[in-house]
Amino acid sequence: MSISPLRDSEPFSTATDDALGNLDMVGLLEELRNRRVSAPELTQAARARAHNAQVLNAVVSSIPDGHSPGSPTGPFAGIPTFVKDNEDIAGMVTTMGSRAIPRVEAGHDSRFVTQFRELGFGALGKSTLPEFGLTATTEPLSTGPTRNPWNLDHSTGGSSGGSAALVAAQVVPIAHANDGGGSVRIPASCCGLIGLKPTSGRIVLPESMDSLPIKFATQGVLTRTVRDTAAFYRELEELFPAPATMQPIGDVTGAGTKRLRIGLITGGPGGIPVAPDVIEATVAAGAKCEQLGHSVEPIEFPFPIQFGHDFLRFWALLAAGLEVGGKRMFGPEFDKSQLEPFTLGLSQFFRSVAVRAPGSVVRLRNFTQQYPRAFENYDVLLSPVLGHAPPQIGYLAPDIDAQQHMVRLLRYACFTAMHNIAGAPAISLPMGTSSDGMPIGAQFAAQFGEDRLLLELAYELETATTFNPPHAAI
Repeated sequence: MSISPLRDSEPFSTATDDALGNLDMVGLLEELRNRRVSAPELTQAARARAHNAQVLNAVVSSIPDGHSPGSPTGPFAGIPTFVKDNEDIAGMVTTMGSRAIPRVEAGHDSRFVTQFRELGFGALGKSTLPEFGLTATTEPLSTGPTRNPWNLDHSTGGSSGGSAALVAAQVVPIAHANDGGGSVRIPASCCGLIGLKPTSGRIVLPESMDSLPIKFATQGVLTRTVRDTAAFYRELEELFPAPATMQPIGDVTGAGTKRLRIGLITGGPGGIPVAPDVIEATVAAGAKCEQLGHSVEPIEFPFPIQFGHDFLRFWALLAAGLEVGGKRMFGPEFDKSQLEPFTLGLSQFFRSVAVRAPGSVVRLRNFTQQYPRAFENYDVLLSPVLGHAPPQIGYLAPDIDAQQHMVRLLRYACFTAMHNIAGAPAISLPMGTSSDGMPIGAQFAAQFGEDRLLLELAYELETATTFNPPHAAI
């Protein structure tokens, strides 16, 4: 079916006069406390909105009516949400966006879903992702492309693209995401949302990290307002205190008082071109920070070019591991012949560079020692999230030539992976729009454990600008 693009001034939204209304999560919690709405009413409204948002193709599977997936006593009890389909929910199939995985119901919840339940969230189902989260768009062959509420012809980003679409369209106020190379921040940028990749270890790590030499992936959430993201981490920390190795976030309710030294990056690594409208939005974000009293200084891309080569080899190693070890990981019915062309192409690329992979892994493991050097003169680094605005669907399709896909991916998503390898926090904030009306995010990054500093700055920028998506209200 051909879908006509929406006008720039008319993003797709499911917001209507129901129990959810136009409120963000914190607003809905207040309604629940004052008994102006009930948890069943919010669930019913979210289910209806998810049905009305089928055009987005953002939901893989739904939990049947009558199930109570969240704790009734948790701080977010009554808030409906979705879980990305690379986490196990007991009794549901986890597809990881792949046709190759056997359709077997999970016997128990993943570690993250267990935490999510204890926080009170009621998951209504699973949201879409690209195959194994390996690329920066959500267009798996298993379910088809997920469409961006800002323009249905454009990508939501990836890999948490389904969750981003559902939050941006106001189906739910918050949704689960995770981030192995930008997969919280990229869809946040593409869909005009708040996307914090927290310090590694602040939330329980995915089980997939247990056997890997580098713990690069973190869990997270996507929201429409800064206060929703801050509330999530406040309550998470109350139930699951931060490790002693990092400073707690605490209750962040507004801007901090410290004026920050900010390094402004507009050029990509190794001269990778950045689109003019992205540069403009990033520079405008810096100018806004200066107006607020912060010190902003343009700097060159501060990380070694070698990092990109090493990360690509490591990423390809993951694809090769899936192709070779799929049956061991997912059971004897795993069918590698059903892997997507991009996954297979990435695996094939690894075979051509395998001899260099051990050195890459060693350098990546040592990157945590290099990362702080970029902050010797700065508290925060400001950069684009992406090299250009969200592309049209098909630009990063899984069945285009794998070499072309890799080249496009490297030019598009070249600003995010270093924070994963360093384990450091970074946040995407909607700070502009492209020439064709698509959201553009600016990325603010800090040193290990300094998530609070980023949330305080995000509050300040949210107050000073008008970057909430259309129809959002608090």
